[in-house]
Amino acid sequence: MSSASIRALEFYCGIGGLHYALKKSRPSAEVVAAFDWDPTSCQVYGANHGDVVQRKDIATLTPEYLEGFDADLWLMSPACQPYTVLNPQAKGAADPRAMSFLHIVQSVLPEMARKGSQPGYILVENVAGFESSSTRELLVETLKDVGYETMELLLSPLQYGIPNSRLRYYMLARKQPFPKVESEEQEHRVWRHIPGQPIVNGEGEVNPEVEVRPLKEYLDTQVDASRYVPDKILGKWGRLFDIVKPSSARSCCFTRGYTHMVERSGSILQEAEELDTTQVFDTFLRAQSEGREDALEILRPLRLRYFTPSELLRIFAFDEATFVWPESVSMKTKYRLIGNSVNVRVVQALVTYLLAEQEHTMT
Repeated sequence: MSSASIRALEFYCGIGGLHYALKKSRPSAEVVAAFDWDPTSCQVYGANHGDVVQRKDIATLTPEYLEGFDADLWLMSPACQPYTVLNPQAKGAADPRAMSFLHIVQSVLPEMARKGSQPGYILVENVAGFESSSTRELLVETLKDVGYETMELLLSPLQYGIPNSRLRYYMLARKQPFPKVESEEQEHRVWRHIPGQPIVNGEGEVNPEVEVRPLKEYLDTQVDASRYVPDKILGKWGRLFDIVKPSSARSCCFTRGYTHMVERSGSILQEAEELDTTQVFDTFLRAQSEGREDALEILRPLRLRYFTPSELLRIFAFDEATFVWPESVSMKTKYRLIGNSVNVRVVQALVTYLLAEQEHTMT
């Protein structure tokens, strides 16, 4: 089988980040069906990728139904809420939101393997933290039981020159061995880089050979006034923001809660490069403690604003020249859908590695 004939299924497709990554790594590959339960995700996906998207409860998919697509590759980005540190009620495999993924892993895949109809390749993406979950243990055990070789990774866009530290978990699985790695250290349980590619250490520092581009290369030339942080948020919560400047070569993880959650949901941009953020906030806090009614005026020169959806799409490496939003999608929903998506550039590298040598081994 040649690379031109790769057929893929996309589960939990969202707005199509995995689809974009596949097409960038294998332009002739074809997503033959994509599944999601969220109606707006399906609407956006359809506007960008056509009618292959199906609004379905993935927990209802059967082996017989999936066999009909004759897919070589499964791309999967199941719900992260059962595993994220931002969710204090996260329950892992016991969380109802994990049930559809467990259905695929424990019921569908083993039955397809029994009949020899399982895909040759699988990619799973999730939040960092998934690697210590009970769902991960079930996933690894099942994949090995049905004949896959697996590789687990924790990767950040920083490794690909993108100024964003969104660390994510990835599982690669294939029915044939992965490419041999020469002169690597001992076998990893969870890799921090794709073998043969730049390493990021445990503190997230980038290999000096990788040049991370500044945020200013991702910014819009004009921004609507509504994207600036409202006064009531600025005065009460501004001290908790992760604030970056256009010259910064980093931003923190953007999540589905961006713009309506303050902590750990994404960075805030300070347009005023010349001002010292810490000094300005120190002056503001002193004025606030003194009860000055004009204290908020001290912060305004910083020009603090949220990143726009188009800026986030660039940071997530979507194709801005072709990506479209249906007119009915609200600003809040755009942020939610982007925060639920994947970094296309990182997944592109993973798909390339996952499918390495497949032209010579698949028939």
